[in-house]
Parts: sequence; C-alpha cells; structure tokens
Amino acid sequence: MVSPVTVVKSEGPKLVPFFKATCVYFVLWLPSSSPSWVSALIKCLPIFCLWLFLLAHGLGFLLTHPSATRIFVGLVFSAIGDAFLIWQDQGYFVHGMLMFAVTHMLYASAFGMRPLGLRTGLLMVILSGLCYAFLYPNLTGAFTYIVGVYVAIIGFMGWRAMAGLQLVGAAWRWTELAAGTGALLFIVSDLTIALDKFCFPVPYSRALIMSTYYAAQMLIALSAVESREPVEDYRLSKAK
Repeated sequence: MVSPVTVVKSEGPKLVPFFKATCVYFVLWLPSSSPSWVSALIKCLPIFCLWLFLLAHGLGFLLTHPSATRIFVGLVFSAIGDAFLIWQDQGYFVHGMLMFAVTHMLYASAFGMRPLGLRTGLLMVILSGLCYAFLYPNLTGAFTYIVGVYVAIIGFMGWRAMAGLQLVGAAWRWTELAAGTGALLFIVSDLTIALDKFCFPVPYSRALIMSTYYAAQMLIALSAVESREPVEDYRLSKAK
C-alpha cells in the first residue's frame, strides 16, 4: 500500500499547474452574465491541466491501463460540458448535462463493478430517490425526465466509486478514498446546480459549485494514478 505522504511527494508537483489554473479562475471571477470564449477557456483551464497531469505519467500508462484511459476521456467530455454551461442561458444547459452524463458513465466504468457493494448501492438508490423527489415538484417539461435520468447516472457513478472504499484495515487504499470523496463532491456540486436552477437561489452558489467541482475532478484524476488493472490483468479478468 502506498502511503498518502508518498503520494503527495510524487504527485503534488504534477498538480501545481492545476492549482494555479484554479486560482486564476477564482481570482479573475469573470461574470457569468457575459459568456465568451475567454471565460470558457478560463473555466476549462483547470480541467486541461488534469489532462496534462495524467499525460505526465506517460502515454504508455494510459494505453496499458483501461481505467485511467476512461478517466482521461471523461475529463475531455467534462471540458466540453463546461464550455456548454458557459452558454447555458442561451439554451445549452441540456447539452452540458449530456456531456457530464457521458463523463459519469466513463468514470463508473473506470471504477469497475468489483466489489459489488450492494449495501452502498442501496444507500445511493435511497439518496438519489430522495434528491429527485425533492427536485420533482419544480421540474417541468422534458426536465422532468432528463433530470431523473441524470440523477440515476450520477448516483450509479457514486455507487461504483464508493463500493470498494475501506477506511480501516489492510484493504485500505488511498485511490478508493480519492475516488469516493471525488464522487461525493461531484454530487454536491451537481445538486447545488439543480437546487439553484430549479428550486431556489443558493447563496454563493457559483463559489460552492466550482470549488466542489474542481476538487472532485482532481481527486478522481488522482485516483487513476495507482490504476486498478493493467491491460494484462484486465484481459485475464474478462477471460474468467
């Protein structure tokens, strides 16, 4: 098992561009009421840096680790979704939701189906159902179904991220902790978006949404470093 201190020492320097790009976003704080390609670039820049973070481990690393590759592709779709959401008031909100739905499916696939974690799955079903039940009275038209499907997808991703989480004992791994914490922060970010858009104004919503979102993406990208299955192990598991 790799210790968290070792992880910080080895991976911390590779994340410096991400932290700088995140600071740039919050310092500039470009108004969301005036969308532009510049504001889209500034918003997406931290995600671009996470692309570089994974690529810094070598293209061979991505090619031989399917789960890391899926997380990388998920980050690509995330950046596209971020760009769409810059123009959400011009009718691109659903486009952004679609991109992030694809992201969550890729992340869930990266986290895998082992261990199954039925209790965690049941808990996520209950929490997802409660969230949708709270949102439902404020949804109209196609959003009634679109939001329901999205909640199910992100709930599934959260289940797969947390299914293998062991906080104590020899089975503890920092990668599962990073993935599980990242998934929970992503859910908090998206739930805040939904509450602010469909239910009531959330105080400091943008700061809450973006801080939890960037933290979630960083942790999920970090979870790919000690990847779960090289190609050889992946093929063996499929053959069994």
